[in-house]
Amino acid sequence: MLKNSFYQELSETNKYIIKCCFFIFFINGLYAMIFGSILPLLSDAYDLSDTVSGMLISSHQAGNLLAGLVAGILPVYLGRKNAILFLSSFVVVGFLLIILTDQSWLLLLAFFFTGISRGSISNFNNKTVNDVSNSSPAALNFLHSLFAIGALLAPFLVILTTSLFGTKGWQISCLIIILLILVSQWMFSRMPLENDKPQAKTASKAKGYGFFKDKLFWNTVLILFFYLCAEAAITGWLVKYFVDANIMNVQQGQMLASLLWLAILVGRLFCTFYGDRLKRSRLLLMISIGASVFYFLLLSTQNYYVIILAIFGLGASMGGIYPTAMTIAGPAIRKYPMAMGWLLIIGGVGGITMPIVTGILSTNYGIFAGMAAIIVAIVIMLAGVILYIFLGGKEKI
Repeated sequence: MLKNSFYQELSETNKYIIKCCFFIFFINGLYAMIFGSILPLLSDAYDLSDTVSGMLISSHQAGNLLAGLVAGILPVYLGRKNAILFLSSFVVVGFLLIILTDQSWLLLLAFFFTGISRGSISNFNNKTVNDVSNSSPAALNFLHSLFAIGALLAPFLVILTTSLFGTKGWQISCLIIILLILVSQWMFSRMPLENDKPQAKTASKAKGYGFFKDKLFWNTVLILFFYLCAEAAITGWLVKYFVDANIMNVQQGQMLASLLWLAILVGRLFCTFYGDRLKRSRLLLMISIGASVFYFLLLSTQNYYVIILAIFGLGASMGGIYPTAMTIAGPAIRKYPMAMGWLLIIGGVGGITMPIVTGILSTNYGIFAGMAAIIVAIVIMLAGVILYIFLGGKEKI
């Protein structure tokens, strides 16, 4: 599957490491996206209000955001392996609390813990795959493809367990997640990571934060921030847009939301197999232009079949942007342990900000105005890609 690619050039040790990262990121996608499916069941079981239910998701996102910073700092003092083993254990505690307690404050803590582990695993896997693959766009796209596969399978896990175990099914899903995380931790513990000793606490501050002076790091920040603005707003508001604009009913909108994620997976797989055959700058430009064109098309039509085309084209274009753009900062990520954490933190702020802006505009000016504002984020993202071509995109990848 990965012949004639980055994988062929790896040593046997690095092949083992990257296989572990791929499996673990699949599990990360599975449990990161399971909350949307279990939350209604959890709310019914514990008689939670909509306000508390919403706060649980926000608590998870807060943990995910904070993890970007913590996961960048701890390896400096504990070593990468010890740090990820410690941080990934939080999700086990989190899911155990979700199963065992109906206390709101403990549930908030539980969801926060799951976010800590999710963000930490994302930080570790992105950095490790970037390092061992020499910033290969194909490697990062395949990694994120497996996350997407896990995300797509999450609802089906809940459907299966509830059909087999009834109202206790969601708890069985949580237990399965715990077992898979324990397998992931066992794999983390066996990774033969090089240079995994804690760095001296007296290491100069300049050495730890030198990536802030790297123009390609900030170029990556620009692209990822506005990409995540667009992705979070589109995936979060798409169904409501179709319904509120009287384009289609809820069921049709949900089907198209699923189609979007399927297309994102297709886009990532395409970049996996062709990402190393094209210059990174050319690949990024192609898919960024594609995202812009198909989003314009989506907003300009109410024809169901044209919308299907636009949704698939948009998802396929979006799919490769995040992992490919992340490789722009590859040298900084390899050199500075905290660089990946800051990328995830700043990008995460974009993912939180744009859905709120869309909501405010929708409330005051209508749903179309809120969705149209996303065009601004996509255009700025495209400008960031063009900037990369001038800054460093002429290099041969």
